[in-house]
Amino acid sequence: MNIGQASATSGVSAKMIRYYEDIGLMPKAGRTEAGYRVYTAADVNTLRFIRRARDLGMPIERIRLLVSLWQDRARSSGDVKRIALEHVSELRTKIAELTAMCEALEGLAHACHGDHRPDCPILEDLEAGGQQAPARVRRRRRIDAGQSQPGATA
Repeated sequence: MNIGQASATSGVSAKMIRYYEDIGLMPKAGRTEAGYRVYTAADVNTLRFIRRARDLGMPIERIRLLVSLWQDRARSSGDVKRIALEHVSELRTKIAELTAMCEALEGLAHACHGDHRPDCPILEDLEAGGQQAPARVRRRRRIDAGQSQPGATA
């Protein structure tokens, strides 16, 4: 089949197929006498494999390892599992980082009045490079937590 057919069958764009060939992730396709690429069913299976690994967020070098293990019938499934669990660990770290970012932005948005006034804790935090939460944000968090403001009388 030609590159368009391989693309449609595998779900990988023709541009990415050429890229994967260029970086050696998959072997160069055979060519017709006219120079057109020709793909086999095995090539399309490799493309599907790569696409699924990419859908799972795996980087190219990890996919390269998995493709080589997939093609090696003498492989140890333990090697495959180790690679998968390394990726899971990296994903969990990313999730924690993204969660922390969301919580920081939510806290800043909560501290912002969002009205006609020009003062904005979100912009103040960005200006400070996130090094120190503006006093207004810290005070707002204490109030929301049920603590009194410093100097306030009960």
